[in-house]
Amino acid sequence: MDYVNILLGLLFIWILVLGVFVSLGRSKRLAPGPFPLPIIGNLHLLGDKPHISLTQLAKNYGPIMNLKLGQINTVVISSSVLAREVTQKQDLAFSNRFVPDSLRACNHSDCSVIFLPVNSNSRWRTLRKIMNSNIFSSNKLNANKHLRSEKVQELIDYCHKSGQNCVAVDIGRAAFRTSLNLLSNTIFSTDLTDPFSDSAKEFKDLVWNIMAEAGKPNLADYFPLLQRIDPQGIRHRMTKHFTEVLQLMSGLIDERLKERKMRNHANVDVLDALLNISQDSPEEIDRNHIKQMCLDLFAAGTDTTSNTLEWAMAELLKNPHTLEKAQEELAQVIGRGKLIEEDDVAQLPYLRCIVKETLRIHPPVPFLIPRKVEEDVELCGYIVPKDSQVLVNVWAIGRDFGLWENPLDFKPERFWESEIDVRGRDFELIPFGAGRRICPGLPLAIRMVPVVLGSLLNTFNWKLHGGIAPKDLDMEEKFGITLAKAQPLLTVPIPL
Repeated sequence: MDYVNILLGLLFIWILVLGVFVSLGRSKRLAPGPFPLPIIGNLHLLGDKPHISLTQLAKNYGPIMNLKLGQINTVVISSSVLAREVTQKQDLAFSNRFVPDSLRACNHSDCSVIFLPVNSNSRWRTLRKIMNSNIFSSNKLNANKHLRSEKVQELIDYCHKSGQNCVAVDIGRAAFRTSLNLLSNTIFSTDLTDPFSDSAKEFKDLVWNIMAEAGKPNLADYFPLLQRIDPQGIRHRMTKHFTEVLQLMSGLIDERLKERKMRNHANVDVLDALLNISQDSPEEIDRNHIKQMCLDLFAAGTDTTSNTLEWAMAELLKNPHTLEKAQEELAQVIGRGKLIEEDDVAQLPYLRCIVKETLRIHPPVPFLIPRKVEEDVELCGYIVPKDSQVLVNVWAIGRDFGLWENPLDFKPERFWESEIDVRGRDFELIPFGAGRRICPGLPLAIRMVPVVLGSLLNTFNWKLHGGIAPKDLDMEEKFGITLAKAQPLLTVPIPL
C-alpha cells in the first residue's frame, strides 16, 4: 500500500509540474494542440499514416498546431496562408532543417545541400549555386535532352517487350530504373542498373534501402538522448548503406581521374564539371562534397519521380474517361504511337493538368522536409519556440475543402483555366516546397514527368493486371519520407 501511495504522490507531483510547464508555455502563446501525455507527449496520435492523422487533428485545433512528439516540440502547418508565411514571408527564420538521426550517418547532414544550415553558412550557398549552375540550369538541361530521350525510349522498349509476352509491368519499379539511369548518365555517363530487368539491381536496392530507413519512425528523433545507443539500429544500417554508395561513387571518381590523367576523356558530364571546380577552386568543393552531393541526387531524385509517375498512371487507370481524354489530346497533337519530346509538352495542356493534379493529391513528400527554428519566432500571433520542428503538411493543403472543389476527386480539369503552378509561387500547390529551400531538382522533374507519362500513354493501351476493374484499384498510401503506393501498380501494356 505504501508503494501505491508513493506512486500516486509522484504522479500528483508530475501533474502539478506538467501543469506549470504547460501554463508557462501557453503564456508564450503557443498554438493550440492536444494535451501531451507523460514522456511520449502526443506520439500516440500519429499512427502509421501521420499525414492523415495530423490532417484530422488540424480540423480540431486549426491550421497552426503545437504538439509534443516525445521531447521534440513540433508545429504543424496545414493551410496555404500559413505555408506562405513559413516558406516565403518569414523564410529566413524557418529556413534551417530538423535533421533526422538516420541522416547523420557518415556525417551526411554536414555536407548535404538538403540539410546544411542556411543562416550565415557560405557552404550551403556555394553547393547550391554549383548544383543549380552545373546540373539544373536551362542550358545544362537542354544539353542533356538527348539522354532523357534515350532513357524514355529504353522504358518504352521494356514495356513493349513485356506487352508482347503478356507480362505485367510494375510501373513504379520500371520508372525507378528509368529515373536512376537518367541521373547516372547525367552525372557519370553510365547506367547504374540494367534498364531492361532487375538482374543488375544492387545499386537500385541500395537507394531503395536508404529511402526505407529514412522513412521509418525513429525513437532517436523524438528522444535525442537515445541517439547515442541507436535503439532501433536505423543509423547503423544507414551507415552501411551510405558507405556502400559512397564507395561506389569513390570508385567512379577514381576511374574518371585516371581517364583525365591519360587525356583520353572529354568533359561531357556533371562529374567532369564538379572535378573541374574542385581542381580550380578546392575551397568551394572537394571530393567528399562531390560524393555526398551525388548521394543527395540519387536519394532525392529517384523515388520522388517514380512515385509520381506510378500515382499518375494509377489515377488514370482508375478514371478511364480521364485516360481517354489524355490519349485523345496526344493523338491529335503528336500522333498515336510516338514518343513525347520535351518541346511537345507546351502543346499538351491536358497532360500538364494531369501532372499538376497528381502532385496536388499525391505530393511526393507529404510534409516537405522538416524545418527547424533556431530562436523563438512569432507566427500569426503565436510563438514557435526555439528548436521546434516545423512540418508543412502539403498533403493536407492539397486536400483542403476551402481551397479545392471536391478535393478528393482526381479532376485535372480543375487546372484547365487556372494559372496555378508547382514552381513555389502558388501556395495551394507546393509539392516541391518554396523559398530558399525549394527543391533544386524541380526544373528536371517538371521536364521529365510529363514526357515519361505522355510517352507511356501514347505508345500503349493499358489494362490492369489480374482483371481488376478500375473502380476496385487499391489506392492505399504507404507513409515514408516519400509517399508511395502501398500496393505496386501492375498493368499490362498492349502495343498498338
